[in-house]
Amino acid sequence: MAVPQNKISKSRRNNRRAHDALTAANPNECSNCGELKRPHHVCAACGHYDDKEVVALVDEVELDEDDAA
Repeated sequence: MAVPQNKISKSRRNNRRAHDALTAANPNECSNCGELKRPHHVCAACGHYDDKEVVALVDEVELDEDDAA
């Protein structure tokens, strides 16, 4: 069984983990509306991807009372 002979100090253990930090994402500017968006993703503000509208956004959805039941 692999058991360490000596205790690994907190400093040595944490030095080994120094490179495990997550890096921040690099947001890009949407070519249609100028909002920041994740690269290679559809813009959440306007629904465009690569200068094409792929998601039609609706401001308000009106439901009839009959449909809700």
